[in-house]
Amino acid sequence: MLLPSLLPGVGLAGHGSSHTRTSLAQAGTRRLHDNRLQASTLERASTPPASGSRLGEALRQDFPVLHQQVNGQPLIYFDNAATSQKPLQVLQAMEDYYKQSNSNVHRGVHHLAGKATAAYEAAREKLAAFIGARSSREVVWTKNATEGINLVAYSWGMSNLKAGDEILCSVAEHHSNLVPWQLVAQRTGATLRHVPIKEDTQEIDMEAFHTMISPRTKLVAMVHVSNMTGAILPAQQVAEAARQVGAKVLLDCCQSTPHMPINVEQLGADWIVGSGHKMCGPTGIGFLWGRQELLDQMPPFQGGGEMIENVFLDHSTYAPAPCRFEAGTPMIAEAVGMGAAVDYLTSLGMDNVHNHERELGGYLYDRLSRVNHISMFLDQDGVAVRSGHHCTQPLHQQLSIGASSRASLYIYNTAAEVDKFIEALESTIKIFD
Repeated sequence: MLLPSLLPGVGLAGHGSSHTRTSLAQAGTRRLHDNRLQASTLERASTPPASGSRLGEALRQDFPVLHQQVNGQPLIYFDNAATSQKPLQVLQAMEDYYKQSNSNVHRGVHHLAGKATAAYEAAREKLAAFIGARSSREVVWTKNATEGINLVAYSWGMSNLKAGDEILCSVAEHHSNLVPWQLVAQRTGATLRHVPIKEDTQEIDMEAFHTMISPRTKLVAMVHVSNMTGAILPAQQVAEAARQVGAKVLLDCCQSTPHMPINVEQLGADWIVGSGHKMCGPTGIGFLWGRQELLDQMPPFQGGGEMIENVFLDHSTYAPAPCRFEAGTPMIAEAVGMGAAVDYLTSLGMDNVHNHERELGGYLYDRLSRVNHISMFLDQDGVAVRSGHHCTQPLHQQLSIGASSRASLYIYNTAAEVDKFIEALESTIKIFD
């Protein structure tokens, strides 16, 4: 769960007046006035959430990295929007693969090749079910979400966009969903336009969106949940508006897939991308989901082995999707780890994950509302948060903020850690006061 990132703090540049959006699981807004967080429509949680605490405490035994000290203090990991920690089940699945099944996939007919291929494709099936895809053939393994966006940009974008066409992004995009479209626009002559946010809520300005979208719009590429503010895009509304003008929709779901139930058919997008390492999986793997009819029309993104059907000296024919987009030896162990991560989250139930983060986030907001100043020099107290621009420089610029600090929770965090975080925060404030 994403928590406030626009928190003025000592040593952070550009502390202009700002607002914080709620966690991705909650619908209220909070405002920062005179460095004091004021409650708005969120439920206040003056006591620790019992059910949320139980889930977090029960799961901590699965995450060995959490059981260490930093500068003599127990580690409090609140940097989950950057990457999540990995449960033993994922680590064990990857170790077992290398110990018992290691081989290349799809090409061999021996026993190990069959085991590796079965594990690799089983992980694809698991992810397809997890996101509500109609078929595992709609799931393409990529090395990360960034590669998934670039795949669409260069395979579909370079083939379908031209001068006079428009691409709609927002000012809140992660650089991974902005820079590729800048490059495509430069090469095709298409125009890249940016939907603003509402400064009071930091949500996408949907009134502006509806004004800007037109028959010239060929693609809407937007973040489903902001990695900086936690604002949630009304994806179905965006997709419906895009369909009315014949535009395609790509959603960056890196911050939604780990935290809430996702169904691609209900979202209404044509493509979504996600990242394994943010949802308890390993680094080095992500995914692109695309509608089968679109993937079948898209040319290869990279050439080489695995993505071919037949190769001749002067030409080649290509495998159907998804293999067409998986050139070379793929991330086999990482896919196995991703499958184990999906199993882990599925066993918890994404509704339970969502509710845990909603309750714990409400408690953290309540505790923060009582802190007069906020500073993020917390590592000495064992607290890990993220400071910087979070790969959203344009959004910081719009909000007149040079940098920000971000605390973000996940399934293994607890109310006791929130209390410790607040204690460390108040202690740091006293030092600078």
